[in-house]
Amino acid sequence: MAIYRLTETKQLTYNVFRSVFKGDTDAIKAPGQFMDIQLDGLFLRRPISVCDVSDDSITLIYKTVGKGTDMLSRLPEGSDVDMLSGLGNGFDINKGLKRPLLIGGGVGVPPLYYLAKKLREKGYGPLVILGFNSAADVFYEEEFKKTGCITYVTSCDGSYGIKGFVTDAMNGISYDYIYACGPEQMLKAVYYRAICDGQYSFEERMGCGFGACMGCTCKTKYGYKRICKDGPVLETKEIIW
Repeated sequence: MAIYRLTETKQLTYNVFRSVFKGDTDAIKAPGQFMDIQLDGLFLRRPISVCDVSDDSITLIYKTVGKGTDMLSRLPEGSDVDMLSGLGNGFDINKGLKRPLLIGGGVGVPPLYYLAKKLREKGYGPLVILGFNSAADVFYEEEFKKTGCITYVTSCDGSYGIKGFVTDAMNGISYDYIYACGPEQMLKAVYYRAICDGQYSFEERMGCGFGACMGCTCKTKYGYKRICKDGPVLETKEIIW
């Protein structure tokens, strides 16, 4: 548990916000880990994936889907916020791959940004597919392109980029590994379309966020695992749909 100071909040779309917090980042060891945020008056913390990290700040991108995230988006700059840092296992970037494909859907996009940066630092050439419902939902396309990643955007209604789902954009792309984060139905579709192994980041309702309450337990091929502690990232070989 640590206290972080909110330094900036920016609205990216009609319901997606980016907040930057200054504080200790030492516990964040891998892309795909998350923070668990305490908000005044709410019993349960809110888990939000880390989008980016610097020496003394973290960036979180989130969708306002309920009371907690709405409160977070309205906090004034300078507010001190209690967070649990560096939770979850995150993505393993040490796979010896050369052309990883990163696939994000909606609010599954943010953790892939830090992943893309770390893969680029290791000399890999990631490809990126970002999936949204419509043009009004698109965010962070330019940020991914600035990392040097070839980036494709899909929209379900065809109002922006490639019309269809992220799986439609996978056709004809050459890749040797998959990293995916997004809604379960998207992950399942990517899993069955993929031509290679990969890692999939799952979303589950969480109580404590660090493995004590067992509330986010799911069954895998190697027994039961807690999404908050043993996940949220699972590998192809262990997933049961």
